[in-house]
Amino acid sequence: MKYFIFEYTSHLKFMIVRKTLSLTAIFRFAGHHLWWLITYMVLVSILYKVAGWHWISIPWLPVSLVGTALAFYIGFKNNQSYDRVWEARKIWGAIVNSSRSWGTMVNAFVCNSADTQFTSNEINQLKKHLIYRHIAWLYTLREQLLVPTQWEHVSLRGHFGKIARKRQELEGVGLYRDYLNETQKQNYFFDDQELRTAANKATQLINLQSQQLAALEEQAVLHMRKQLDLQKVLSDFYDHQGRAERIKKFPIPRQYANLSFIFNCIFILLLPLGIVAEFSKLGDAGVWLMIPFGTIVGWIYVLMELIGDYSENPFEGLGTDIPMLSICRTIEIDLLQMLGETDIPKPIQPVKDVLM
Repeated sequence: MKYFIFEYTSHLKFMIVRKTLSLTAIFRFAGHHLWWLITYMVLVSILYKVAGWHWISIPWLPVSLVGTALAFYIGFKNNQSYDRVWEARKIWGAIVNSSRSWGTMVNAFVCNSADTQFTSNEINQLKKHLIYRHIAWLYTLREQLLVPTQWEHVSLRGHFGKIARKRQELEGVGLYRDYLNETQKQNYFFDDQELRTAANKATQLINLQSQQLAALEEQAVLHMRKQLDLQKVLSDFYDHQGRAERIKKFPIPRQYANLSFIFNCIFILLLPLGIVAEFSKLGDAGVWLMIPFGTIVGWIYVLMELIGDYSENPFEGLGTDIPMLSICRTIEIDLLQMLGETDIPKPIQPVKDVLM
């Protein structure tokens, strides 16, 4: 059942730009689960009413206790999942603020001193190196965070993994493949040769920034105090990167996530057995009324499970991700304008009402 859930849930987008979620989107997200729920409710109704298997019914009270406990359990898991999503968004918000500070400080601090005679073009080139390398760090960090881990949906084996990867292409990162043109790649990734063997390229890019700051201080382009201020911002970038990597590389403990799914299966299995006798008290047609009501209750629990399951991984490359690409482009635009450049890329626009 869980793999069946995984196959379709990428229809629910986290970064939705519409104010409301249409009924079509809701049913596209989880409407297919109604079919097997209806089938199961009909089967129980037929066995109870037509076949006369009254012994399959169980008291409603223990089933209601299971449902109540499960609701609290799913609520706890979903809170943990949302905390991961919100923490990821706060990390990238901090990256935005630190990046603007970096651009402002580079623009103001890198200049001739009484002991240097660099031309204005040379000074501008030094600024560009520091700014462009930082933009490269942004996009590199994003790419590293999108590398699948073994517990993510796109890493599933067999047919369901293929479906998840197809969803990723059609409704996730695949919508934004050509977000950098050749000129941007040449400008930003001029350190590629030095990083070819690096296990963590984003980390090494910040290291190269630090080395250049030290070189500028030796050349008297940067005063020592200003260099230390810039080094502090680089340390902040390491902190932001480490916090994002922590979310990426450590999921919600499997005992919480998997038990929620197992408890959900048990509750949905018991649900019609617990309510069929209660509905039969309403008369001859009462048993058949159990079908729509039982389906709705079961569907609600399935939806709650799916929302938490997909909110757990905010860097998966699906529509449920935080909009890292849009944030990177926003920072890129801000920094290029600080340099006074006129060839500014356009902001990332939503595709299919989703912003990545």
